[in-house]
Amino acid sequence: MKTKQVKAYGTESAEADLKALQIDRREALEKDIEIDILYCGVCHSDLHFARNDWGMTQYPVVPGHEIVGKITKVGDKVTKHKVGDIVAVGCLVDSCRTCNNCKNDLEQYCPEWVGTYGGYDKHLETNTHGGYSETIVVDEAFVLSVPEHLDLAGVAPVLCAGITTWSPLRFWNVNENSKVAVVGLGGLGHMAIKLAHALGAHVTLFSRSPNKIADAKALGAHDVVISTDEAQMEKAMGQFDLILDTVPYEHDFNPYISTLNTNGTLVILGYLGPLDPPLVTVPMIMGRKSLAGSLIGGIAETQELLDFCGKHNITSEIEVINMQDINTAYERMLKSDVKYRFVIDMKSLKN
Repeated sequence: MKTKQVKAYGTESAEADLKALQIDRREALEKDIEIDILYCGVCHSDLHFARNDWGMTQYPVVPGHEIVGKITKVGDKVTKHKVGDIVAVGCLVDSCRTCNNCKNDLEQYCPEWVGTYGGYDKHLETNTHGGYSETIVVDEAFVLSVPEHLDLAGVAPVLCAGITTWSPLRFWNVNENSKVAVVGLGGLGHMAIKLAHALGAHVTLFSRSPNKIADAKALGAHDVVISTDEAQMEKAMGQFDLILDTVPYEHDFNPYISTLNTNGTLVILGYLGPLDPPLVTVPMIMGRKSLAGSLIGGIAETQELLDFCGKHNITSEIEVINMQDINTAYERMLKSDVKYRFVIDMKSLKN
């Protein structure tokens, strides 16, 4: 198979900083699309994967799964897109396409889904590499159309932070009659507020910090509940149809379960790991309340989200950085020192 080398940024070990690398990209096959990457969002998953926090990273790794770019080449049998189109690639670049999940537009739950980075590239028989690079080559089935009137840098985080919150909002049928709460105001949380508000829901933010109140309301939250205030939490008991918990670290879910109404659901979006303290099931049993999880979204659902964002002029709140500043950005991200998502201007990689 013909390949070409392109510039990228990645790391060769869990302890090492990201640095300039050369990686191989395949030449576009008949159903492939080659994309010149314009912007790539920076996700917490990028950092966790680069540092092998989940214990499954194979090196070298080039992170990045919030990709917006322009098509430079298409294969002979491509029908969905053309050269010059502005397109996007999210967290998936392949799946088996034959299982029940794939047949029902739930590629994110396919047992054989291939991540944009850290997956298995069946063409090159090596790891897939992500969007911290000049170009990427992706099968047309996993390439998404972008409304070109939107700020393209702000679109990038929609491909992960956006779809991660959109998918449960759609699955649990959020509408103008819904009461939705969001736990945590970060990359996921701020998109959850924007999207739930645009769907017509009454939106509340749970936060530990009173200094988040103004920001949350500017994003579309109607109310803010300070979760460390016992009186405010007592008042919120039994209020919410759906709670999106976006906090990426270990924390107590029990106080939030109690704020669900009968048949309400709390959806875990940010934290991966065991529950500590343990979950107390009494409020769940007494009110038919549920604790659920959700993972990104399928390709059709992600396109639906992009179209919705185009209609409602929704993008992520971002800080644009140069590729060379990624290690500093990682350290700042660990301190929650960003509103609300870093996005890399990939022109900087070409300098």
